[in-house]
Amino acid sequence: MVALTGGMFLSGHTTPRLGIDLAGGTSITLEATADEGNEDAVNATNMETAVSIIERRVNGLGVSEAEVQTQGERNIIVNIPKGTDEQEAREQVGTTAELGFRPVLSYDTAIETEEDSTDDATDEATDDATDEATDEATDEATDEATDEATDEATDEATDEATDSQSMPAPDAATGSGTTANMASFVNDEATDGATDEATDGATDEATDEESSGEEESSDDASDIYTQLENLDCSTEQARLDASRAAAQAEDEAEVVTCDTDGFYKYALGPVAVSGRDVSDANAVFDSQTGGGWIVQMEFNDSGTGKFADITEYLATQYEPMNQFAIVLDGEVVSAPSVSERLGGGRAEISGSFNQESAEELANILKYGALPLNFEEASVSTVSPTLGGEQLRAGLIAGAIGLALVVLYLVMYYRGLSLIAFASLVASAILTYAIMSLLGPAIGFALNLPAVCGAIVAIGITADSFIVYFERIRDEIREGRTLRPAVERAWPRARRTILVSDFVSFLAAAVLFMVTVGKVQGFAFTLGLTTLLDVVVVFLFTKPLMTLLARRRFFASGHPWSGLDPRRLGARSLRAGRRPAPAPSDPKEA
Repeated sequence: MVALTGGMFLSGHTTPRLGIDLAGGTSITLEATADEGNEDAVNATNMETAVSIIERRVNGLGVSEAEVQTQGERNIIVNIPKGTDEQEAREQVGTTAELGFRPVLSYDTAIETEEDSTDDATDEATDDATDEATDEATDEATDEATDEATDEATDEATDEATDSQSMPAPDAATGSGTTANMASFVNDEATDGATDEATDGATDEATDEESSGEEESSDDASDIYTQLENLDCSTEQARLDASRAAAQAEDEAEVVTCDTDGFYKYALGPVAVSGRDVSDANAVFDSQTGGGWIVQMEFNDSGTGKFADITEYLATQYEPMNQFAIVLDGEVVSAPSVSERLGGGRAEISGSFNQESAEELANILKYGALPLNFEEASVSTVSPTLGGEQLRAGLIAGAIGLALVVLYLVMYYRGLSLIAFASLVASAILTYAIMSLLGPAIGFALNLPAVCGAIVAIGITADSFIVYFERIRDEIREGRTLRPAVERAWPRARRTILVSDFVSFLAAAVLFMVTVGKVQGFAFTLGLTTLLDVVVVFLFTKPLMTLLARRRFFASGHPWSGLDPRRLGARSLRAGRRPAPAPSDPKEA
């Protein structure tokens, strides 16, 4: 009692954590279902992955202290505290995870400390590209119209070079890489176009119209890059907002989003391959080449062709546009680069993986591909006012139940009721302290059924005292004094108490395993209090009874002790003493 109570105050958790039905909020029970022929998709690994995904979605709603946990083999319980839109919460947690492969258009570092070096690199590349384009255009220009066309093309090339400046390309695991300069490639294309126009003798009017069209096209193309520049990935909430917006976008739309760590932000093209086209993914240790941990994935018939086409295109691009991003719920979990066309329905992702990161990526790929869906088994919403009223009603019911038990003990057992009452207080202190500590430790929340379980436990605990007291009384009825009666009654009472508590605990354990939702709170509390009953009876009630048996009030059989031999109908007129045995020898008689 001292250790648990001291730990409760030292940790600062002095009250039990209340469940949704008492504190107010929404509780959603989701049941996992698999498509026909893919029943193995519902397994422990995928369920844990689903929990992490749903937890990210719930956090994206801007709530705190939400609980997402598995229950049994097919159920996930989502408890969302008060102040959350129930409809929005149900839409977020009840949908299947969306996995897709999007080509990378550009990306940037999201860490503020790297902006200075990035700006310097961009300025240097822009100056070089401008000088090169200007020199080549000037050499080829022969008249005023050509000069104007060249100037327009040079400006456009400069803008495109600036917008297309690449950042360090992340590999599949660590997000590290090298810088690739696309300015020369872009400006060569632009300058060649300007030279051709000058050679053909374009007129001023034609040059103006064409330049205007090119500027409009450039503005449309740079819109996604402007979004990338303005995207904030510095905080967790900002990343959640970005990933949520990306997840809600159409597959055909270009999006901007962050990676899972917030180190990089990406501009991504339309979805090229859906996660549904991945048939399998596994983390494998490559011992042959010494490459360490890698992730191998396989595609179905539909995905094989699409993945081959997109990798063939990406292999011809410069960094970072030779990368494809693996996007889960709008968030980039990996962005490997492609060096060749990957046909045959198989692909391999390598990088600075360890076993944990490789298995995590493989599980994400596999989960996004599996036909695992969730159906709402139950949804309940409780207002804080109703929750407070329910808690108050539960506490009143518990107080009434405890008062009735104490009244019965006082009327029937008199002095012995003090031992029973002290034992009930000890059990209550232990239960309260443990519940308070289990909240931050394992996320235990006290709901209304759990309160009912605690009330029922009062009767179970009192039953153990009654068994022991009645065994002591039986010994006194046999004519024994109190101290030997206490010791002789204990072995018989102990067996009965253990059998009774075992049956109660077994019922609680079975109920906990086979039920879903709040009924588990009842089963958990019932099992906990049953275990505490054994502890209290063995380590508190029995020793206390032994000590009090030495007191004159109980040892003498006082009428208010509850152990009066006359009232109990003992065989001897003297308190608890057997009559002397009759002598066998007549002379002695």
